[in-house]
Amino acid sequence: MSKKKQQIWDGNVRDAALTILLAVDKNQAYSNLLLHQTIEKYKIDAKDRSLLTEITYGTLQHKFTLDYYLEPFIRGKVDLWVRWLLRMSLYQMEYLSRIPPHAAVNEAVEIAKRRGHKGIASMVNGILRTILREGLRATADITDPVERLSIETSHPKWLVERWVESYGYENTANMLRENNIPPVQTVRVNTTRATVEQVLASLEAEGIKAHQSDVMPECIHLTNGTVARTTAFKEGLMTIQDESSMLPANVLNPQPGMKVLDMCAAPGGKTTHLAEKMQNEGSILAMDLHPHKLDLIDENTARLGLEIVQTAPIDGRKAASFLAKESFDAVLIDAPCSGLGVMRRKPDIKYTKREEDLESLQTIQLAILDNAVQVLKPGGRLVYSTCTVDKQENEGTVEAFLTAHPEMESEALTNLPEKLLAKQNSGMLQVFPQDFGSDGFFVAAFRKKGETN
Repeated sequence: MSKKKQQIWDGNVRDAALTILLAVDKNQAYSNLLLHQTIEKYKIDAKDRSLLTEITYGTLQHKFTLDYYLEPFIRGKVDLWVRWLLRMSLYQMEYLSRIPPHAAVNEAVEIAKRRGHKGIASMVNGILRTILREGLRATADITDPVERLSIETSHPKWLVERWVESYGYENTANMLRENNIPPVQTVRVNTTRATVEQVLASLEAEGIKAHQSDVMPECIHLTNGTVARTTAFKEGLMTIQDESSMLPANVLNPQPGMKVLDMCAAPGGKTTHLAEKMQNEGSILAMDLHPHKLDLIDENTARLGLEIVQTAPIDGRKAASFLAKESFDAVLIDAPCSGLGVMRRKPDIKYTKREEDLESLQTIQLAILDNAVQVLKPGGRLVYSTCTVDKQENEGTVEAFLTAHPEMESEALTNLPEKLLAKQNSGMLQVFPQDFGSDGFFVAAFRKKGETN
């Protein structure tokens, strides 16, 4: 590609990133979905996707920090798109060493000209070049340690305070910094069709560097390539899934021939993992509140060759009204939650969640758990999981659930690597993003008292 063509592509990439950032802010759109749509719309080739992704996520991840840096240089009110352009440009200047700062400034000025007028372009140019001359103020000047951590890691102060109270300052600081590091690409091997070694060989043949995880044995880490375009993916030998999300199926550990219920199943990552654990023998009912999402489960099971899954559009809060009492051997609830454990993948979550949201979510979680108890056989196993690190949604929900249901008891986690089993507490496991570079995740196991029918 010529230098001239590369410059044109860079301009489009930055313009595309700005469009995404504005939509996330104005419409509370999901950055990950918009990113995919924009790549298709702009027909951005593989080598430019990483730049678009890095600029979009990086600017979102460091929004508070960038505003702290920009504040002394902005005089008066600026339009929303101009503020995002300044944030985006400063992110490149401060965080991306391979992009020359002057190039980032020039690109910002060109975008300002196209979207605004010469006066705006002149202002953008003046602000960014002043920053180049004078440098940025230090976050060390912030005296309040919680506020400083909030600005340095770009997380809302209320959330930092909440987590410091729950987990201590150092653990919270490590988690917040980890949230700003791009996630590792991971897949789960479909053990009904291939071994880890076979999938690794297939990936290597296509020039993809990968290795088996030292935490979850069915997990593979990839360092390059697009998973969905590989032969192994198309042939149903693997599923794209974060490593932490592989915990619930392992903890539930359903056996071949069982009757299993997955109450909040879409898009089907954990459902298909359950089916693989069962060696495609038995039956799984996969429910979801949204009927259109069930199509995703059907697509996943078809690609993976898993035939024991049926889907049903049932609200988990009303499941007991539609399903036979005490009819399932095991139940998985990957509950609706705040998603505070997946901020690396969805950095916009940091700015849209409110503290009161967490309380309303627990009400939903407990209602689903109540219904699960009614359809679970005596002696049956129930696993509850979330992709959050919030104590109220996790330990708080477990405590409230056990208080309301004396017929249920906590059960020690099993079928996990020793390094994870050692971290469990009374049948509960909280995984933090910094533990092994995965999403923040929680899992708890219960047993219904009585003899299995």
